[in-house]
Amino acid sequence: MSANESPAGHQPTATYDSAFLKACRREPVPHTPVWFMRQAGRSLPEYRKVREGIPMLQSCMLPELVTEITLQPVRRHGVDAAIYFSDIVVPLKAIGVDLDIKPGVGPVVERPIRTRADLAQLRDLTPEDVSYVTEAIGLLTAELGATPLIGFAGAPFTLASYLVEGGPSRTYENAKAMMYGDPRLWADLLDRLAEITAAFLKVQIEAGASAVQLFDSWAGALAPADYRRSVLPASAKVFEAVAGYGVPRIHFGVGTGELLALMGEAGADVVGVDWRVPLDEAARRVGPGKALQGNLDPTVLFAGTEAVEAKTREVLESAAGLEGHVFNLGHGVMPSTDPDALTRLVDYVHTRTAR
Repeated sequence: MSANESPAGHQPTATYDSAFLKACRREPVPHTPVWFMRQAGRSLPEYRKVREGIPMLQSCMLPELVTEITLQPVRRHGVDAAIYFSDIVVPLKAIGVDLDIKPGVGPVVERPIRTRADLAQLRDLTPEDVSYVTEAIGLLTAELGATPLIGFAGAPFTLASYLVEGGPSRTYENAKAMMYGDPRLWADLLDRLAEITAAFLKVQIEAGASAVQLFDSWAGALAPADYRRSVLPASAKVFEAVAGYGVPRIHFGVGTGELLALMGEAGADVVGVDWRVPLDEAARRVGPGKALQGNLDPTVLFAGTEAVEAKTREVLESAAGLEGHVFNLGHGVMPSTDPDALTRLVDYVHTRTAR
């Protein structure tokens, strides 16, 4: 089922006619919708206050805290969609993988996956493993009303890279060594991660998420031929698994200009674009039948209002001929960003694109 259809057997929800979901479905919108990756995060003083003393993974498992953090940017900025506050490694932690998010480092895996025997760490994910997600989304949808909630998960390649490397990497030598040197083990790893990821997204959709985004944060490290052969099948499996729900599916990666067509081919309804490729060129690469999301450089927000508005106009002009456009940054909000700059940006996009 495409995102242009209401889910079978269900009446349109309160969020169905929102600007965000209309743009995802490539329908006319009252204004270009805006949301920001990492909009609920360290740039907000209210976020830092409620998170004080609470480790990241623990904060993702406290439904009332997740609800408050997810709502904060909606209240402050007036964005057109909320994104569920979580982390891409949450489903891995939920099935028992020994990992932690270390401040200043990121996810660190105690026993990296390097052999076939190590795959035993990855059992199936059940809704009971992440019951706190179901609870939090129930609380959120009651508060959000007509504002859509975006669920999300990490894509199989990015999750595999963390698991094989044991943590963040700049070179991905262990992950790529497995991909090139033991392609069968690599394929089995990604296939298992695709099943876990799909299960995690299904929990979010069934709890009330109006759209989902698959983050393939590290896919830009791949050549197109390697992506097509060794990554695309697993991402496509995730998107196909949730296709029947009829919610828009967004696919985003960083440094993926050479992969945009393939990322769309994997099954997304909306392709996220970072700041390196203008949206009109991205549309040419992706081809018809997809909306695009993006793509203001996050660092522009440090340059002052006049510069932000000038660069925003460039993005909007580049998007003028698109079938559907969701305004976003080309990556996440940086922690030292002035929150007021984000609020002004939302207002500027809404005002300039009002129809």
